[in-house]
Amino acid sequence: MAPKPRNAIMGTGRPAEHPSVSFAPAWCLTGLFLLAATAQAQVAQQSLAVHGELTYVEQEDSDFNAPYAGANSLTPDQGREAVDLNLSVGAALWSGAQIWVNPEFDQGFGLDDTLGVAGFPNGEAYKVGATRPYFRLQRLFVRETLDGDGEREPVAAAAGALQGEQSANRWVLTIGKFAVTDIFDANDYAHDPRRDFLNWAAIDAGAFDYAADAWGYTVGAALERYQGPWAIRAGVFDLSDVPNSARLQSGFDEFQMLVELEHRHELAGHPGKVLITGYESRGRMGLLDEATAVAIATDQPADVADVRRYRGRFGGLINLQQELLAGLGIFARYSKAAGNVEAYEFSDIDRSLAVGLSLQGGRWRRRQDTFGLAFIDDGISAAREQFLNAGGLGILVGDGKLPHPAAEQILETYYSASLNPHAQVSFDYQWIANPAYNGDRGPVSVFAVRVHAQF
Repeated sequence: MAPKPRNAIMGTGRPAEHPSVSFAPAWCLTGLFLLAATAQAQVAQQSLAVHGELTYVEQEDSDFNAPYAGANSLTPDQGREAVDLNLSVGAALWSGAQIWVNPEFDQGFGLDDTLGVAGFPNGEAYKVGATRPYFRLQRLFVRETLDGDGEREPVAAAAGALQGEQSANRWVLTIGKFAVTDIFDANDYAHDPRRDFLNWAAIDAGAFDYAADAWGYTVGAALERYQGPWAIRAGVFDLSDVPNSARLQSGFDEFQMLVELEHRHELAGHPGKVLITGYESRGRMGLLDEATAVAIATDQPADVADVRRYRGRFGGLINLQQELLAGLGIFARYSKAAGNVEAYEFSDIDRSLAVGLSLQGGRWRRRQDTFGLAFIDDGISAAREQFLNAGGLGILVGDGKLPHPAAEQILETYYSASLNPHAQVSFDYQWIANPAYNGDRGPVSVFAVRVHAQF
């Protein structure tokens, strides 16, 4: 499952304030009832599968030093809640081909309507919040696998994959509506806010400005080739119509191209892999130094929309994971993107480093439990610092000024406790220094409780 993308649409400023959503017990109980009832439809064969998930996150931040605030600032001492209920329904079309549909109901908000921190602390918070449940069809895609030579290997039943087997060497084509991160930048230890880390820059590479609408999904195609320990994948995807928008661009004249190389290996008998990904986005984007120059000349806050032209933005990342011992693994991501072009879809991050570990609970007789720990260091270019100091607003950040810029540094830890094979409760803590790259604000502590059920 791809991490959930995020926040209010750029250029509109902060949405109207919302109180913390109070979820009626009937809403959560209804979701659990639907999960239980629909589970009866799941079949353990390759022709049909139904999977469901219910996730609830309650998150609060602490009081912290905040001498001034802007339109996109984090507010001290607040709480928000978010919940989603989704199904993944898959069916075989012909030999090697599958179709998947992912309807979802969502409700709730991120802190400050998902604003105020570039490495936002809740991967379950979409860009669009609502006090009432609303419906979205998040995925609708066809995937075809063309088997080649090599050993046959089992495929476990999961959302997006029918139970069966496939050859080690194969071609895979996916086309339709889905998330770029369903296929690119995958990591077994940090990639799913419903089960592992919550911070955006832990579950995805922070400077990976991947194509997406306001909910994190897009339309496109990806082709993958697996050969021995290697895999190479390429894709093309539709961008939103304007940066950070709820609507995709019709006609595909604004788009993103990606290439990823993967190598799987073993070290002392323990599996690991390395991914190298590069991308280019082509769309109407503004240069930050031009927006800052206009702001200085007119004595108005910087507005990148005034200088948008059709151009490209490049970026890349390296992603690694390595099992050290049975049940203990480490991960790291480093990403970087062009720093003088506005961020288009994801977050206001020009470079990001995330390192961490994941430890299963077998050592204390809780095999299904997981402990995670990650450190994140996010930074921006000098051009973006000057733009924010001139009153500019980014996708997630903008305190009105930035006289003392500093790297945004985050420490996250979580413990996921298994209640039974189909339910977990997690406790998450994040410490954030210099939120929104502002040395005048913070540090802030963020606490969360997550309840997750699945079949």
